Amino acid sequence: MLLPQPLQKLINALERLPGIGPKTASRLAFYLLRASEDISQDLSAALDGLKSKVSVCEDCFHITDAGRRRCEICEDSRRDASVLCVVADSLNVLAIERSGGYHGKYHVLQGLLSPIEGIAPEDLKIESLCTRAGNGVTEVIIATNPSMEGDTTAMYLLRQLQPLGVKVTRLGLGLPVGGDLDYADQSTLLRAISGRQEMG
Repeated sequence: MLLPQPLQKLINALERLPGIGPKTASRLAFYLLRASEDISQDLSAALDGLKSKVSVCEDCFHITDAGRRRCEICEDSRRDASVLCVVADSLNVLAIERSGGYHGKYHVLQGLLSPIEGIAPEDLKIESLCTRAGNGVTEVIIATNPSMEGDTTAMYLLRQLQPLGVKVTRLGLGLPVGGDLDYADQSTLLRAISGRQEMG
């Protein structure tokens, strides 16, 4: 069955988004077709301004409003500038901020090392991280995902940061709060055992 070109064009565009397959793209497109004009106009306006109204912080490479040199976190003098939390992307910053337990600054790498995808150290914001770490930073927390790319990136960063005399730590890994040992996979259990901490 052939679809009108504007609808097929929208489905094709939605399919290019991560995590959106052909069925989901079709459902979303048909939803927008049936929805009120306000919804599609709001979506269109939001997409239109996305690239032109969003920029990257010159210090930490987190997203910020266009026209701003530094993001709100970097400009916040109440945050501890001696501690840097290194993350892969801005989504990680948002996740850590939601926890409410971190009050230092960030450094967004803009990705993770991945030889398979051709992402090398020079493609990431590692050089600027080392420059920042050498200027009054006492601790760098590596908060990369516990994946092959995340672990590779963490080990590479450790080798780059150790000569600077800065303390390098990594987020604790293991069992989630409320988790059940019976349902934990072997890798998670091994990480939980090796990352155990003294009580009291």
